[in-house]
Amino acid sequence: MPNTLCFSRNRSVNVMKIDDKTMKSSCRIQDTLTDAFTQITVGLPDLEIVSAVGEFNRYLGNSFPQSDKALQKIKGVRIGSGMLKIINGLIGEHKELAFMIEECCHGIILSFTKDTLKDLPEDVNLRRDTFAGMVKENIRLYNRCAAFAPGSSIVKDIDAPQ
Repeated sequence: MPNTLCFSRNRSVNVMKIDDKTMKSSCRIQDTLTDAFTQITVGLPDLEIVSAVGEFNRYLGNSFPQSDKALQKIKGVRIGSGMLKIINGLIGEHKELAFMIEECCHGIILSFTKDTLKDLPEDVNLRRDTFAGMVKENIRLYNRCAAFAPGSSIVKDIDAPQ
């Protein structure tokens, strides 16, 4: 079958707690066109980005992102409300790089929900209500995993963020 278009993508985000004052979050994207990696180091408890590194081994976008220079701009950004607008304002011209940094930030946010998940009720309906409440409380969780994706029964009554 000559000339058959083929595309596949793998994306993973990993979060590690280094010590009581430091976390690291990394994002790797490997697909037919891209092989890229980013990592942020975040200071606790204020969730300030203290360093960021990245590399694009393969990229077939409009231009090759100058990741080191761009990533220096996000030092000092705090993970929290308004961070996506700030990140896009600082490095938005490198869309793939900005996306990967946002994924790292979301990974940090989601890592703080794991303790909540340990205390979920056994009843399935109560669990669904608990999850829905989590998403309503923190809309950043919306569409961050399959359970919170549009069409899921957990988020059916929640308006999608703009």
